[in-house]
Amino acid sequence: MQTQVGIIGAGPAGLMLSHLLHLQGIESIIIETKSQAQIENRIRAGVLEQGTVDLLNSTGIGERMMNEGFVHEGIVIQFNGKRHRINFKELTGGKEIMVYSQHEVVKDLLEARLNAGGKVLFEVKDVSLHQIETNSPVIRFMYEGEQQELHCDFIAGCDGFHGPSRQAIPETIRQEKQEIYPFGWLGILTKTAPANDELIYATHERGFALLSTRTPEIQRYYLQVDPNDSISDWSDERIWKELQLRVETNDGWKLEEGPIIQKSIVSMRSFVCETMQYGRLFLAGDAAHIVPPTGAKGLNLAISDVQVLAEGVKQFYNNASDKLLTDYSEICLKRIWKAQRFSKFMTELLHRNKEHSPFEYSIQLADLDYITSSRAAAESLAENYVGLPVQIPNYELV
Repeated sequence: MQTQVGIIGAGPAGLMLSHLLHLQGIESIIIETKSQAQIENRIRAGVLEQGTVDLLNSTGIGERMMNEGFVHEGIVIQFNGKRHRINFKELTGGKEIMVYSQHEVVKDLLEARLNAGGKVLFEVKDVSLHQIETNSPVIRFMYEGEQQELHCDFIAGCDGFHGPSRQAIPETIRQEKQEIYPFGWLGILTKTAPANDELIYATHERGFALLSTRTPEIQRYYLQVDPNDSISDWSDERIWKELQLRVETNDGWKLEEGPIIQKSIVSMRSFVCETMQYGRLFLAGDAAHIVPPTGAKGLNLAISDVQVLAEGVKQFYNNASDKLLTDYSEICLKRIWKAQRFSKFMTELLHRNKEHSPFEYSIQLADLDYITSSRAAAESLAENYVGLPVQIPNYELV
C-alpha cells in the first residue's frame, strides 16, 4: 500500500488529521488495532473548548454536536458547602464550552471519513515502524491474516500512550517528563436527570467530586479515591453515600440517585514526550502527552496538535516548505505545557491531599475563595478552561 500520510490510530487525533488532510487534497490511510465498534463505543469524557467546537463546525463535522451537545457558559465551584459560578461567557468575551462525549466526536469524524472514501483499516495487529529516519518510512502490520506494508511520506503516531509510535523513537533521543498524582478518580455512569445545568467541581475535606452530564437521561459523576483502590471495594451504596457527603450544600440540596450502569477507577498523571518528531514520524495526542482530567484538556490538545501537523503537511506539499514541520514540536509544546500547567493547577486546587497539613488545606480553601471572589483570578481560570488559541506561525515562503 502507498499513501502520502500513514496514520496510526483512529481516535480523535488520527481521524481529525485525516479529515483535515482530505480537505486539502492530501491522501492518508488510517490503521487501528481496535474494531470499529470498540472505538465508537469507548466512553470517554468530552468537554470541548471553544476552538475545538469552531474547528468541527468549520470543517463540516459539527451538525450533530450542535444538535445533541450541551453548551455550557460556565462551571460551578463548590467548597465549604457553598456554590460559586464562574461565568465563562462574560469573562472571556463570549466563549463557551461544549459537553459532547469523545466517542460521539469519533463517530462523527469516522462517518465523514468513510463517506468521503477514506481508508480506515480496523483490527490490525503487530504494528511496527521502519525507516522513519528516511524520506520513505514504512508501517508494517498484520491485516486479515496477511503481512502488510504501508509506504508513505510521513507517519503520524496518533496511537496513544501505549502505542508503538513513541517507542519507535530511540530512547537516547526521547525526552520524557512525568508526574504521578496521589489521586484516583472513580467514575460512574448513572441513569438520573442532570444534577445541574453546568458542571459542578466540589472540594470537600473528604475529597473531590465532579458532577458532569452525558445526556438528559445519563450522567457522569466522579469521586476522588485512592488510586490503589479496587472497584470491588466500592459498592453502589458506598458510592452514593460518599457523593452525597461531598456535594451536599448548606441549603439542604441533595443529589438525585439512580441505577449505576458503569463504574471504574483510573489513576492520574501528567506526561509529556517533548520529542514529538523524529525523522518523518510525528506524534500527536496521547502518544505525546497525558493530562489529568481535571482541566478537561486531553481531547482538545490532540485536536490542536493535528491542526499544526495538517498545516505543516499542507505547506510541504503545496509550497515545498518544511519549516512548519521542522518546528512542529516547538510550536505544539508551547500550548501543551500551558495546558499541563492549568491541569496541574486545577488538580491541586480541587483535590484533598491527605499528606498536606491543616495549614496547607486552609491555603487551598483561601485559593478557592480568591478565585471565586476576584474577577482577575476568575478571568484567568476561564481563559484557560475555554482554551488558549492555537498559534500557527505564518512563515514567509521564499
